[in-house]
Amino acid sequence: MHTRRLGGLEVSALGLGCMGMSEFYGPRDENESIATIHRALELGVTLLDTADMYGPYTNEELVGRAIRGRRDAVVLATKCGIVRDPQSATVRGINGRPDYIRNACDGSLKRLGVDHVELYQLHRVDPTVPIEESVGAMAELVRAGKTRFIGLSEAGSETLRRAHRVHPIASVQSEYSLWSRDPEDDVLQTCRELGIGFIAYSPLGRGFLTGQIKRFEDLAADDYRRHSPRFQGENFTKNLDLVRRIEQIAATKRCKPSQLALAWVLAQGEDIVPIPGTKRRTYLEENLGALDVELSSQDLARIDAMAPSGAAAGLRYPAAMMQAVNR
Repeated sequence: MHTRRLGGLEVSALGLGCMGMSEFYGPRDENESIATIHRALELGVTLLDTADMYGPYTNEELVGRAIRGRRDAVVLATKCGIVRDPQSATVRGINGRPDYIRNACDGSLKRLGVDHVELYQLHRVDPTVPIEESVGAMAELVRAGKTRFIGLSEAGSETLRRAHRVHPIASVQSEYSLWSRDPEDDVLQTCRELGIGFIAYSPLGRGFLTGQIKRFEDLAADDYRRHSPRFQGENFTKNLDLVRRIEQIAATKRCKPSQLALAWVLAQGEDIVPIPGTKRRTYLEENLGALDVELSSQDLARIDAMAPSGAAAGLRYPAAMMQAVNR
């Protein structure tokens, strides 16, 4: 397994997003999810990404059970900042207050069954709290030995600069894929200027870029994607055209569309680490096949022409959730 660096943190070139093992994307099988984590570690994947709001709370517990006895093989990343009421999972808020961050970290460590994580991230920037105060609290966690590095998620360039002046930021985690190229506008440039690594979540377009989703009805009744603008109505149909173009290029490269999409993200820079999420060993192994897909400059130019920035139809989140994205 090749490795890459997120600031000073060395991780596998591909990580594993664990969110879908607990909710959002249809039926769940805890035994298969744990087997998937074990298989990932066997194959050299080190970076496991979770958050306290996944479940809520249950995903950290699942990951904690899966890594028991395997801690030395894991670069463990979790997040705080999105607050959900366990009794009403749709109620959400953003919290970046220092006291909340300190308590949230202690809760995560307890659920994970560890005394520290390698990477602790602020899931969303709280617009009511200066980022300097939030990052200051996270820096305290580093000094206390509760996390080795800190990161931000969905943070804009100016916020990154302010945060980095308080304490080195190891990574920024944002959505990045062939249908979500917003970070190219300025965030990636800022990360490179400051020496911050980039974690690309949803690098497969929430599964759409795999070509496995052909109809809206393919999504389970409780699947989060039913509420995503890109999976609805005319947007769904237009985005299918984008997937067909990706499938055409993948056929010429003798690989799966998912592998082409991941290989494209990997090719955007050695400082970028995609974390495709899956809860099945079959798809995990398929995703790792992307590491063997070589894209020439001509391939990349062809992909850019067929799937340019802005090609996807619809917002990547519902309008209310987009308001929580720091710009």
